Amino acid sequence: MALDFLISSEVLANGHTAHYAKLNGSEQPKFLIATRTAYGSNFGLYNTTATPGLIYIPTDYVSEYGFWAYFINPTAMGESKGSFLCLNTYDRAKFTFSFMQYGAHVPNGDFVKLFRKLLALPNASDYFPKLILKDSRIFYKGASEVLNQLENDTSTQALMDYLNPTLSEIEDQELICSARMVHWASNDAVHRQTQVETAVEHFKSNMVGYNKLYHLHGVPAKVCQVVCDIRHQGRGKNDEIIAALNTNGNYDLAFTNLCAIGAANYGSRITTVRNTINSLLASGTFNKKYDSVTNSFVDL
Repeated sequence: MALDFLISSEVLANGHTAHYAKLNGSEQPKFLIATRTAYGSNFGLYNTTATPGLIYIPTDYVSEYGFWAYFINPTAMGESKGSFLCLNTYDRAKFTFSFMQYGAHVPNGDFVKLFRKLLALPNASDYFPKLILKDSRIFYKGASEVLNQLENDTSTQALMDYLNPTLSEIEDQELICSARMVHWASNDAVHRQTQVETAVEHFKSNMVGYNKLYHLHGVPAKVCQVVCDIRHQGRGKNDEIIAALNTNGNYDLAFTNLCAIGAANYGSRITTVRNTINSLLASGTFNKKYDSVTNSFVDL
């Protein structure tokens, strides 16, 4: 049975407008969807609140993913402070969600992969009753059961438009889709598990490619992680990364060099990533190096 949400809004003391939802017919309290924001000429939603109990904690997932649960953590902290509810709808992606901030604008990208997995869950029809999977693609089921494909190998425009019709204003459809995702992630551990699974698969796959580009076999995890984070955020180019790694095996210098890439514009993000890595190093958790043969991390 499709869940029905009552949408409301409130102007906060700081002048910002917060949008809320309440599950109709339930005694659950209303919850924050997101806050209205402007981005250039765009208007949309953002939710960067890190809610206790809904934050990525690596030790919760080590039994299933091993060291990879720690490896993704610095980027998770840099992206969202680990919030499984992280949301924005104001930029060219039109809809970005998850603790790794996956954007809906990339064909076969990580948001699409995540959403496909979510739509395969038993409770998917409770949240998105008009969306179905067919041949591993996302379709909208319209009147008379007519199916309209929302994404393919070259475009996700229809999917973006479904989730967020325009960037010129915040629409009801945008609020409802956002409320569904926030409520689903808040109330379903499997949803959160799926976010983590997608992130680990993403980083494992990327390490194979980055090893070919940057020759990372035997390179400490701290260096590999910053490479992954740079590429995940897109704050550096290949030639910058290659130059930073060119230290004749001085990996402490390589780490320092990599942390300097994009520092002028993303200093706070880099500090968060570096501090998280240093904390993991201090605990002994990150004392690993990459083994390209097995695509895994082994003891130094």
